[in-house]
Amino acid sequence: MTQIEQARAGSLTPQMEQVAQDERLDPDLVRDEVARGRMVIPANRVHVAKGLHPMAIGVAARTKINANLGNSPLSSDASCELAKVKCALRYGADTVMDLSTGDQIDEIRQRIIDAVEVPVGTVPLYQMCEQLDDIVDMKPQDFLDIVEHQARQGVDYMTIHCALLREHLPLTEKRLTGIVSRGGSLTAKWMAAHGEENPFYTHFDQLCEIMRDYDVTWSLGDGLRPGSVHDASDEAQFAELKVMGDLALRAWELGCQVMIEGPGHIPMDQIEMNVRRQMEWCHEAPFYVLGPIVTDVAPGYDHITSAIGGAMAAWYGAAMLCYVTPKEHLGLPNMEDVHQGVIAYKIAAHAADVARRRPGAQDRDNALSKARFEFDWDEQFRLSLDPETARRMHEESLTEPADGEHRYCSMCGPKFCSMRTTGELRRMKQEEPAG
Repeated sequence: MTQIEQARAGSLTPQMEQVAQDERLDPDLVRDEVARGRMVIPANRVHVAKGLHPMAIGVAARTKINANLGNSPLSSDASCELAKVKCALRYGADTVMDLSTGDQIDEIRQRIIDAVEVPVGTVPLYQMCEQLDDIVDMKPQDFLDIVEHQARQGVDYMTIHCALLREHLPLTEKRLTGIVSRGGSLTAKWMAAHGEENPFYTHFDQLCEIMRDYDVTWSLGDGLRPGSVHDASDEAQFAELKVMGDLALRAWELGCQVMIEGPGHIPMDQIEMNVRRQMEWCHEAPFYVLGPIVTDVAPGYDHITSAIGGAMAAWYGAAMLCYVTPKEHLGLPNMEDVHQGVIAYKIAAHAADVARRRPGAQDRDNALSKARFEFDWDEQFRLSLDPETARRMHEESLTEPADGEHRYCSMCGPKFCSMRTTGELRRMKQEEPAG
């Protein structure tokens, strides 16, 4: 039985109990959230046997972040991508997706699964496309075989663009940037070439059988997500979202866990509406958003433009944020790009958790603020999301050796430090004569 089937039967699995402990939630609440489909625990049985540490994605849990990794046909190799995975996990990624599209796809995926304790996701269509001269040569059974192959390797969740239908394609013709999802564009090309319906839609039940056998979590892919703020919240995007809601119900009927992939490029004033509509149409299945990027004018800084949108989406109820690196739209991210992307998204996710009052979320903020007021630099660095950067920035800006207590930084120096002055005021108050 899958996690959702066991939850519906009233059982508490070891994975649910671990999630409850990690999230500081009542185990019965975790079970109930999984049972109703509002929380998923991506935990392929194969990966569980290899030491997966279970985690939860859902509105009742902490906001999670995913790091997309993988080589391209033009750059990188297995060792390089594994190093990026370790970098992403070091700075706090909760899941990783192997989106490799070049050589060594199988090797990279297997090495990642074997090396990490967090859930691993994929887009199986990429491997299908890599094995063919042209995606139009794909047969539905070929794709089913790829999905089962990746499930046997231990992939915990898969993004498949099942909800993009032939009738949706004309709705994209007025878009400024067309179909920007790689999987969505490949699916659209196959439908256009064959004059047939999306094979992932017509073979959805067979895909669910494979998912259920291994307890792979569905990530229903948004093939028509907007690729520019101009195209946000258009008819094509929402037509696909309605089908996602229907497929979520069908997957639940067949014993599968489901989350919904979301946009994309969305102006700030439309983020709340997008999240609310997804919750309504997709029956509160966990929402996994890509950004969203809130403005298109900052190539090289899209980890910032998207983290703004990610924090807002999480505040309104998104359950997981897919990070964006500074290289988005520009090239394959290197190690430092991964570092910057993960940190930007940890900030966004944590800020939302504090605002949503998730259990214990603000404890770290309070502890760091206390250390800051007490000039306990080592504790400040330890509690920060990026201790090495915090320490380096503090130390490199000191123009002369600090005094014995080191009770200032180079922003104000000892004379103008407000916290130092506040400490002196408190000591003066304590030393005032009684009466």
